[in-house]
Amino acid sequence: MAIDTIFPPVASKGSSSLKTSFQRGWRACRAWYVKRRTRYCLLDLTEEQLQDIGISRDEARREAGKSFYWDMNA
Repeated sequence: MAIDTIFPPVASKGSSSLKTSFQRGWRACRAWYVKRRTRYCLLDLTEEQLQDIGISRDEARREAGKSFYWDMNA
């Protein structure tokens, strides 16, 4: 199971400018931060809330424990 967040792609005019590279890097860092924060929020949910979204307490712990490197490849 993976929790993904969708961010709109950076509009590029066909060139790889410094600004475009910075925007891509910024979006990658932001996406990592949002995923991390969301995963840790799973640990605060009650059993009933976890059941509502269809995951168990163990799955929430595994999701929160995923590493930085796993995040970058997801």
